[in-house]
Amino acid sequence: MLWARWALVVATLAGPTLGADAIPQDEYRARRAALCAALPAGVTLLFGRTARESDELRSGFVQGANFLYLTGWREPGAILMLAPPGEETLFLPARDPNREKYYGRGASPQDPDAGSLTGVGRVLHVESLEAQLFRALESRPNVYTLLGSPSGERLKTMLPLREVADASDAIGRLRLRKSPREVELIRRSLDATIQAHREAWKRIAGGVFEFQVAAAAVGAYLDRGCERSAYTPIVASGPNATILHYSSNTRRMERGDLVLMDAGAECASYAADMTRTLPVSGRFTPRQLELYRAVLGAQEAVIRAVRPGMVFSRDLPDSLTRIAQEYLDAHGRDAAGNPLGRHLTHLVGHHVGLEVHDAGSLTSSGPLAAGMVITVEPGVYIPEEGIGIRIEDMLLVTERGAEVLSSSLPKEPEELERALAR
Repeated sequence: MLWARWALVVATLAGPTLGADAIPQDEYRARRAALCAALPAGVTLLFGRTARESDELRSGFVQGANFLYLTGWREPGAILMLAPPGEETLFLPARDPNREKYYGRGASPQDPDAGSLTGVGRVLHVESLEAQLFRALESRPNVYTLLGSPSGERLKTMLPLREVADASDAIGRLRLRKSPREVELIRRSLDATIQAHREAWKRIAGGVFEFQVAAAAVGAYLDRGCERSAYTPIVASGPNATILHYSSNTRRMERGDLVLMDAGAECASYAADMTRTLPVSGRFTPRQLELYRAVLGAQEAVIRAVRPGMVFSRDLPDSLTRIAQEYLDAHGRDAAGNPLGRHLTHLVGHHVGLEVHDAGSLTSSGPLAAGMVITVEPGVYIPEEGIGIRIEDMLLVTERGAEVLSSSLPKEPEELERALAR
């Protein structure tokens, strides 16, 4: 656990945007209790990532989001077993002297402070997992894990006579509604991200490479104590902005281009996600301004409509995506005369938390509820005109509507032009 202790020291020195122990152990215990209540008739077994499953050499060890959500544990090879009504065990691997030469000392189940360090009352060696699992299953009929992962498949092989069910949705539903502490951490990630966008805007000019703008953003939020990018930054100029997940960032920007910048920090494991689209020359052309105002109006219409019960899916009632599409249809046309709504090729938002697209399959179909953190990001992408425009903000859903968490970053076209003025 040396890395975690070191990170805590750095958090104290570097400011509030970093901190491996940013969530208190009481909150992790409450999350585990809530999962047991959601899956009351069985044993839940969750496998943390192994060193081989995370590219330590490139980016350091990064724990899986579901495991991190329930434990806060950031070392490889751990396994969590939950057995209702309240039995919880964390299994840790033995220390590996060879690995420790490269990555430092790890925690061991034999450490006298293992329980207080992990926040789990019972800490055992991974070699005792099978015996403990079979003991717990003597009085509980069901087994839950994260199916689709290598460890989930191994568990099905270990228990051929048991039905192994997926715990993903149960954990996902817990993750979607953020605690006050989680919202605070997301705000910190957003603060760093907003400053990073402002720093990157200073590099926008004809003749500058996209990767130079991306580097300015990444450097800015790392300098503010964030661990990494929440996703690969997108700096897409000209025709590249019509590619939704363009991330090679290799083109030299030209005056007359628009540049779509989608970049977010990960601080204390919580992600931010923001997009602005700006004119490289510092001034929008009339056509660019026409399309930009249509996208901005669509975003404002969706933000006004955000409230509990709304959904992202186009195919369900109370669809936020449909609101954006209908606004675009009513407020613009492409060069061929078609309504702009056909150029909104993705859902108008998603959840954000420990992952930039939080909780997977629940994102599009589930109704919004107070405490959820989402994006609102309409866009139009018109390859025939070489124009892509997306405007993305993050919102906290409240009981009666939503709070725009990222409102301090300009998005009105006049504000953007003033910000780019040299």
